[in-house]
Amino acid sequence: MKKILFSFLFLHTLNCIHAQVINQDSVYFVTNYYKIERSIPMRDGVKLFTSIYIPKDATKKYPIMMTRTPYSCAPYGEDKFRNFWTRNTKEYFKQGYIIVYQDVRGAYMSEGVYEDIRPYIPNKKSKKDVDEASDTYDAIDWMIKNIPTNNGNVGVSGISYPGFYSTMAALCGHPALKAVSPQAPVTDWFIGDDVHHKGAFFVMDDFDFDYSFGVPRPKPTTKDGRDFIYPTPDNYDFFLKVGTLKNLTKLYMGDSMKFWNDEMNHSNYDAFWKEHTVTYHLKNIKPAVLITGGLFDAEDCWGAWNTYKTIEKNSPKTNNKLIMGPWIHGGWAKTDGSRLGNIEFGKGNSDYYYKNIEMPFFNYYLKGEGDANKIAEATIFITGENKWNTFTEWPPKNVEIKPIYLKENGGLSFTKSTLSNAFSDYVSDPAKPVPYTEDVHLHRTREYMSDDQRFAARRTDVIVFSTDTLTTDITLAGPVIANLLASISTTDADFVVKLIDVFPNNFKYSEEDKYPMGGYQMLVRGEVLRGKFRNSFIPGDSIGKNPEPFVPNKITEVSFELPDVAHTFLKGHKIMIQIQSSWFPLVDRNPQQFLDIYHCDEKDFIKSTIKIYHDATNASSILLPILKK
Repeated sequence: MKKILFSFLFLHTLNCIHAQVINQDSVYFVTNYYKIERSIPMRDGVKLFTSIYIPKDATKKYPIMMTRTPYSCAPYGEDKFRNFWTRNTKEYFKQGYIIVYQDVRGAYMSEGVYEDIRPYIPNKKSKKDVDEASDTYDAIDWMIKNIPTNNGNVGVSGISYPGFYSTMAALCGHPALKAVSPQAPVTDWFIGDDVHHKGAFFVMDDFDFDYSFGVPRPKPTTKDGRDFIYPTPDNYDFFLKVGTLKNLTKLYMGDSMKFWNDEMNHSNYDAFWKEHTVTYHLKNIKPAVLITGGLFDAEDCWGAWNTYKTIEKNSPKTNNKLIMGPWIHGGWAKTDGSRLGNIEFGKGNSDYYYKNIEMPFFNYYLKGEGDANKIAEATIFITGENKWNTFTEWPPKNVEIKPIYLKENGGLSFTKSTLSNAFSDYVSDPAKPVPYTEDVHLHRTREYMSDDQRFAARRTDVIVFSTDTLTTDITLAGPVIANLLASISTTDADFVVKLIDVFPNNFKYSEEDKYPMGGYQMLVRGEVLRGKFRNSFIPGDSIGKNPEPFVPNKITEVSFELPDVAHTFLKGHKIMIQIQSSWFPLVDRNPQQFLDIYHCDEKDFIKSTIKIYHDATNASSILLPILKK
């Protein structure tokens, strides 16, 4: 009883201390800032609702930090303040910034027509040619001229969808814009972010998002979208019983959900997706760029890595930095980055980022303080060893691309098999798809990105390959390439490849571990390819080629890239690869026939026998970017 009472009092004391700290921050905020709201006119006459938080001390000049969002700059009313003090971004207020939030065109209280990932117009010919870059330019121009205490320097930052608007801001060309930070940015909704991965539709996330966010807003409003009321707390059960994407559209979406229906009518990487992809335009960028992302971002991990790489390639003179930490989606702003689910990374990672990276970056370019050149080209947290590392480029120069081969009897090694006609096979049954995580739940978890994969390894429709116990550390730094030689009995199938760190059987973080960490199979990186696109997304090749059916039972090369990895497989651990053909309901089910999946029927879903070859002639492998230290 005394122990229980002590624990209660201890937790109560901690909560009181935490509340006191938050209260002190909020008091500082309201004591030192005031808020104004303005509807800023764009060049075509449309007005965008903008909340502006300004330091009360008018004897100084302050830089402007702007976030443009489709998620509302609420609360509305000049006497109502946003809860900035509950997030790590409170540092901007402590260091004296004018903070601006703006509802983008057609969202919430802004006028105009909203368009998802609105296409960039490179050659604007009239005031009617508007995009998110031109709206950013016009907003900056108004602020510079109408906020009397600004110092003439503007930064733009945002996480997730606001990260996309930050990338678009980099293209606006306003001379006052000195620095931008796209963070976990929405980048390409067909290849790697949110909606699709390599052409495979992420149905659970997209349905939940579009059902709420996609509700038409014909006029300005403060109201949020609706929430879908699921008939069961089990998302696996719900999406399996709905059956098809066509049924989801008919039963729940209807004709008014514009972007959902655009998705359903553009199942291939066609002109629609290309014009809605900002990376094609990332050239001659003038402001300095800081790209931030999470190694375990379940939504926009691909966008952070590839926005950085595209700017490096197409805009080489841009001062472009990359930071990737052990975070979930936006975790640097709302968590301490110390753990994800059962996996621990060590404390202080988010504080390290703000203290050493983000604040010095903006302070230098917007306030003229410090030296941003001290920030490395790439600052990357290497999980496993759980340390921050700096690099002069990413991927690093000192990386050896080395194939690790799938072998007979579930082996995995750096030497090829000497056998002939060797393969591992499984039957992929759309009626019983492989779940993406073992627990029963409703909304997609963040923790699946590092979940224990032992539940999947025990299924007959998942094949497993593992090394012997490692005798030395192996650090991976860069993209991982799956090079599979496969045959299928049908004309299409998905391929899910998972890179896994197997912990020693006696492993424990501490004696208080509630989960059995001995033998834990930590998902380091997983990715899916919709098989029909195997020749559309070849690593290093052009994209947008037409999808192609498989020839049943013909050995076919299936090669695709997994998002970058920064992880050390420690001595005493094992490297594991799991391969499967469903990942449900994270990814919609492939009928395993070459057809339009978005409009097919329940009867179209059939079983497929998948064979992955690993012999001397057809040597399936995984290309590992091994860091040489």
